[in-house]
Amino acid sequence: MYSFMGGGLFCAIVGNILLVVSTATDYWMQYRLSGNYAHQGLWRYCISNKCYMQTDSIAYWNATRAFMILSGMSCFAGIIAGIMSFAHFSSFERFNRSFAAGIMFFVSTFFVLLGMAIYTGVTINFLGRRFGDWRFSWSYILGWVAMLMNFFAGIFYICAYRMCECRRGNGPR
Repeated sequence: MYSFMGGGLFCAIVGNILLVVSTATDYWMQYRLSGNYAHQGLWRYCISNKCYMQTDSIAYWNATRAFMILSGMSCFAGIIAGIMSFAHFSSFERFNRSFAAGIMFFVSTFFVLLGMAIYTGVTINFLGRRFGDWRFSWSYILGWVAMLMNFFAGIFYICAYRMCECRRGNGPR
């Protein structure tokens, strides 16, 4: 049980770090603009080594930003619940923190999936046609890796919960 929780906690911490780095950095997409290399993130775009804030309030950027921030917050809440699940307080006997942590990691996974799907769909259908020579970059890839890490953290914590339930005699053996 504790090995599942430890593995889940490791995945969750790595996933949360990747979420923060992915959301904060400016390398979601790289392209050529007027012969110069440019790159953009959720908050800024950079052309010829000069970066500018994204001042346009475009719905897909706002949605992607919101889902990535919500994902980071739910992952952090899952980490707190996951750390608390190592302790056995009698006042929380009916509330299983391993199960709560697993659910929070699945919620975080869902939010990342929504944010990444929105960004991917709009980028391929709109920006991909606008810029001829473009590609997704490392910040974008870190977002997908963070989603996988959060998913596996949820799997680990749900497995820890099931093992705990089986030991108590409340579940299948």
